[in-house]
Amino acid sequence: MPESIHHTLKTVFGFNQFRAPQQDVIERVVAGEDVFLVMPTGGGKSLCYQIPALHRDGVAIVVSPLIALMKDQVDALVANGVRAACLNSSLTAAEVGRVFQHMDCGTLDLLYVAPERLMMPEFLARLRLLKLSLFAIDEAHCISQWGHDFRPEYTQLGRLRTLFPAVPIVAMTATADPETRKDILGQLGLADATVFVAGFDRPNITYTVIPKQKPLVQMSAFLNGRRDEAGIVYALSRKRVEEVAERLQQAGFSAAAYHAGLPDHERKRVQDAFRKDDIRIVVATVAFGMGIDKPNVRFVVHYDMPKSVESYYQETGRAGRDGLPSEALMLFGMGDVMTARKLIENSDNAERVKIEIQKLNAMVGYAEALTCRRRALLSYFGDLREHDCDNCDICTDPPQRFDASEQAKKALSCVYRVGERFGMMHVIEVLRGSKNQRVLDFRHNQLSTYGIGTDTSANDWENIIRQLIHLGYLAQDFTRFGVLKLTPAARPVLNGATQVVLGKPRDAVETVKKGKKRAGGRKDYDQALFDMLRSTRKQLADEAGVPPFVVFSDATMAEMARSRPTHSREMLQVSGVGEHKLRQYGKAFMDVISSYSKESNN
Repeated sequence: MPESIHHTLKTVFGFNQFRAPQQDVIERVVAGEDVFLVMPTGGGKSLCYQIPALHRDGVAIVVSPLIALMKDQVDALVANGVRAACLNSSLTAAEVGRVFQHMDCGTLDLLYVAPERLMMPEFLARLRLLKLSLFAIDEAHCISQWGHDFRPEYTQLGRLRTLFPAVPIVAMTATADPETRKDILGQLGLADATVFVAGFDRPNITYTVIPKQKPLVQMSAFLNGRRDEAGIVYALSRKRVEEVAERLQQAGFSAAAYHAGLPDHERKRVQDAFRKDDIRIVVATVAFGMGIDKPNVRFVVHYDMPKSVESYYQETGRAGRDGLPSEALMLFGMGDVMTARKLIENSDNAERVKIEIQKLNAMVGYAEALTCRRRALLSYFGDLREHDCDNCDICTDPPQRFDASEQAKKALSCVYRVGERFGMMHVIEVLRGSKNQRVLDFRHNQLSTYGIGTDTSANDWENIIRQLIHLGYLAQDFTRFGVLKLTPAARPVLNGATQVVLGKPRDAVETVKKGKKRAGGRKDYDQALFDMLRSTRKQLADEAGVPPFVVFSDATMAEMARSRPTHSREMLQVSGVGEHKLRQYGKAFMDVISSYSKESNN
């Protein structure tokens, strides 16, 4: 009888149970069905194709956009005893030949390739001669023009369904709003695919946004207590990246710059050093990140505001992939908005510019949010929450509140009266009784809501409407240039059944660092033992020529430092320890734990 997927989960990957909806996804792919999966970074997307690849005949072809990401995934699979390889430009001719030999002999379970290579006619011809278990398309948002990271080479992947009609396709992304999801399914020809949206929440991340005043001082204050932790600092320009990296180095931080203008060998050096924990902080443009599978990134700092909520969500999502407490700090200034706008307007694609300006406006709305930061972020992706998170700057240091029920009614009524066909600024002009030509052309000066908000400033109306969006009473349709629409939650507000309490804008000058609890509270494991295990892991990883997280994740070592296993059967109970890793690394870690426990008891 073939092994169950639960047995594979435990013996190969070392996990005791599936997270929702992993089991459902895996069972459908094993049965040969197409699946589209939206799951937050760190949620376990990879297992959703890796386990089916071990339960279906043939080789699984995994589409991955970056060499570093392929290498991390293959290293981790090989460390678990899985037959995996990748094909990319970093390989020598002899290495490519060996990979092809394994493919032809049927001794590979998973093969990672870039979309360009996969769709080459000669490569497709080779695949037609093989037994294929499945296609897995990672970072599937790259195929959509609505996505924040559109890549033209991904668009050819739509041919796979026609070329290989009997091979199941599983497409995955962590970042896709409803419009992008619809577009991905259409582009890939996955009309019959089962769609799983596993939510977007990353509860272990603390979100903080502070007004940018003295950014280097503000960032240094944040980093000072985190010198032993790994983190990424994002900036919008290459020049800014180099300046910030240099200042951090001068301040004694283990930091390096990374951007597309650096020579290939320097980018590779920085990326490898970061993966191996030889560099703690990488200061980077968005050129760095998608290919990072490093689970122990403890913080992400946005020195400059990103251009979209999707980019922000994906970049902050690189923190805490192992589920341990992590932080996302953004320094926000209106200068960033102008810089981002100029970058967007450099494009000669007018339609694309309109979409990206709308997305930029939504990002500004998030940065200026006075409601729970997590609720504001999740509502953008249609993931509406009824309760605040108690793990963001707004929740732990709330702004002054006021009863905005009347203003909310006025705003929602006005959106309804203009036919749910206009954006925020037009609604505000109607509310304030503007004689703007566009208002007059549409005869909106004759509506019952015309001029009912003249006692409230345009800035205050903007703040109110943004909060109504974040709280899920209004939705913005980016496919129609930010048109506002009522959601089902608006009805109880309009009929007076729901009170709306909003936050008053903060005084931007008064934000100083305040002691704030970190995500997840205090550590419940022995930090001294954890540090010893981390040192052992680094030594073993260097000997094996792999990043430390390939040996064991921080989360696995934290569990070791908590439960102190000294026998094989105890070690196998630790999440992330499978049979192959137990044989390879178990004794070294158990020896450290035994020695530490003896010393502690003396």
